[in-house]
Amino acid sequence: MLNKLKTLSPKQTIGAVLITVGLLIILSILGLRVTYNNALKPLSNSLETKIVVIEEGSSAKQIGSKLKEAGVIKAAWAFEWYVRNNDLRDELKAGTYVFRPNQSVQDITKMIAEGKIATDYVTILPNKRIDQIKKAFVDSGFKTADVERAFSPDLYKDHPALVDKPEGKSLEGYLYPETFQKTADTKPEQIIRLSLDEMQKRLSPEIRKAIMKQGLTPYEGIILASIVENEVNSPDDRAKVAEVFYLRLRQGIPLSSDATTKYGAILDGRTPVITYESAYNTYNHLGLPPTPISNVTGSSLTAVAYPASTDFLYFVSGDDGKTYFSRTLEEHQALTKKYCTKLCN
Repeated sequence: MLNKLKTLSPKQTIGAVLITVGLLIILSILGLRVTYNNALKPLSNSLETKIVVIEEGSSAKQIGSKLKEAGVIKAAWAFEWYVRNNDLRDELKAGTYVFRPNQSVQDITKMIAEGKIATDYVTILPNKRIDQIKKAFVDSGFKTADVERAFSPDLYKDHPALVDKPEGKSLEGYLYPETFQKTADTKPEQIIRLSLDEMQKRLSPEIRKAIMKQGLTPYEGIILASIVENEVNSPDDRAKVAEVFYLRLRQGIPLSSDATTKYGAILDGRTPVITYESAYNTYNHLGLPPTPISNVTGSSLTAVAYPASTDFLYFVSGDDGKTYFSRTLEEHQALTKKYCTKLCN
C-alpha cells in the first residue's frame, strides 16, 4: 500500500513561508554586506594620480559621483553609505584633491574630512568672492603678502579680459573658476593671468556683443551674471532667472536679490542678512549693484547674453533644489510657502 502524502496545516504552511522569507532576507543582507565591503576596497593597484575638485556645499552623493567618474572608487553609493554610516556628512571639505585608484574609500574619505588638499594645485571655485579666492591661494601655499600684491588690478591692465572693467574697480567677477598646477617657482600673478585667460575665452566678442544687445555694458553683464550665479545652481534655469532680472530692470522693479544684499553686509564685516543697508541692497535700490558679487561661470555669462523668452517676474529656489517661477506676487508667495520652508526661513 502506498503511503499517503502528509499535508501541512495552514499554520505550518505560514511558518514555513516565514522561515523561507527570513532566510532569504538574511542571505540578501549578507550578500549586500559583502558587496558593500568589496566596494570599499581600492579600485585597482594603479598609482596614477587623479585630480578631483570638490565644490563648496557638495553632498556626499555628488562627491561620490565625482570620485566614480574620475576613476578613483568602485561605486558612488558605497562612498555615500560610508559617509552616512560614519556620520561624516558635515566633515567633508571643499578643495582640490589628488587621489589614486589604489586608495580605499576609507582613506579617501579621511583625506576629504581632514581637508588634505593638494598644495601643488590652486583651485578657484565658482561662485566665490575675491576674499575667498585669496584664501584659496594662501591655503595652496602662497604667502599672504604676495597674494595681496598679486590681486592688484593694476598688474593686469594689458589683459584683454579687463578691457571693459571700469577704472578703480577690483578683479571681483573676473577670476574664472578653474584648477591650475603650480610649482615652487610659480607666482600668484601667473595663476591670476591664467584665470583671466580662461575668463577671456568665455567673455568672447560674441558674448560681449550679445550682452550689449540686451542694453548692458560687458561689465554690467558680469555683474548680472554674478547675481544669476549666486541665485540658482541649475544651468538650465539660469537663462530664465536672467530674464526675470532683465524684466525687473526694464520695468523699474527692484531686483530684490538676497545674494547682493548679503554681499554688501559681508564687505562691511557685518552679519550677512537681507535687511542690511548698503549700495548692494537691491531691495531698497533700483538697478544693478556697483560691482559683481562673485566670479562667474560660462553658463551664467551665456544666460545673461541669451536670456530666455518668458514673462516671469518672480522665482524661488525650493528645498528640493528646483526653481519655481511665477508671474504675480501672489503666485510667488504661494510657491515660496509650499516649496521653500527651510531655505527661505
